[in-house]
Amino acid sequence: MKNTKRLLPVLTILFVIFGFMTEKAVSQEDARKYRIVYKGEKGPGRGKNIVFIATDHEYRSEESLPALARILAKRYGFTCTVVFGLDNNGYILPGSSNLKGLDVLDTADLMVLFTRFSNFGDDEMQHFDKYIRRGGPIVAFRTSTHAFSNKGNTKWEHYSWDYKGEKSAWKDGFGELVLGETWVSHYGTNHKQSSKLIPEAVQKDHPILRGVKDVHVQSGGYTAYPVAATVIARGQVLNGMTPESAPDKTKELLPVAWVRTYSVESGPSGRAFVTTHGASEDLLNEGFRRMALNAAFWALGIEKYIKANNSIEFVGPYRPTTFNFNGYKANVKPADLAGWDSLIMPGEVIKKK
Repeated sequence: MKNTKRLLPVLTILFVIFGFMTEKAVSQEDARKYRIVYKGEKGPGRGKNIVFIATDHEYRSEESLPALARILAKRYGFTCTVVFGLDNNGYILPGSSNLKGLDVLDTADLMVLFTRFSNFGDDEMQHFDKYIRRGGPIVAFRTSTHAFSNKGNTKWEHYSWDYKGEKSAWKDGFGELVLGETWVSHYGTNHKQSSKLIPEAVQKDHPILRGVKDVHVQSGGYTAYPVAATVIARGQVLNGMTPESAPDKTKELLPVAWVRTYSVESGPSGRAFVTTHGASEDLLNEGFRRMALNAAFWALGIEKYIKANNSIEFVGPYRPTTFNFNGYKANVKPADLAGWDSLIMPGEVIKKK
């Protein structure tokens, strides 16, 4: 009887430990459903981790970011983890805030962001917040200027794109504080006016522009006047969707790609590259794709590896869906994108309900 009494506290501790470990294992298994990992074997990125966060409503980041991840992993040796927003059945749902697994940011060397008006759960936001407070480097596409809409979430509302609360340093949220700009407006008519990217003359030797030429993108312009930033390219709005379309002479050349150094509340500083383009079909343009890949090397501080002739070839088939609000390739799970040869994206285009 005495021995039994002595064992009870020990058994209680063991049950608590076992329960905690089981809960943690289940949680990690759940998080893995939201992710796909591409692991490179050799190259300048070997040993470095890049985390891609893909969940926007319109521009098909669920297609473009896995394509970039594969190139950086297969051709340059990075370990690339893509995290998606899902629906209740575990399928990729563009724009979903049901996203888990951002604990991978704790060991990330670079974050590639493409979200829109997201409102992630507390656990995920803690990892995101921790990353930017340590000055982790960032490559951000298009709607990332308005990455978050956290109204009503008192703990994280300062991240919102239009924040006007007591934390004055966070005016207009994450976009303004970290990336240098928040959402303002479209500049021109999206889906009807494409753009050419014109390198800034004084920045023609910037590493991100090395080998970059003839950049034409399908996504329309944004109004952007980034603060504390170095503009490396401006956008020429065209009256049509082809490179040969005539320039819209009523539009000035606004910044469409810039770099800056950010810090959060006097914390460590980090590099950020931002472009207001990056839709699924923009990636088909070799100049844009090269700029995006160069930006990853620059953000990581390894621009010495940026060569004008670095391979930017896709890994596996990439047949992007035209960006739009109403339809996307449905019933696709992150695991369906495993390996180097699976189609990005499989599935059939359906209309959003």
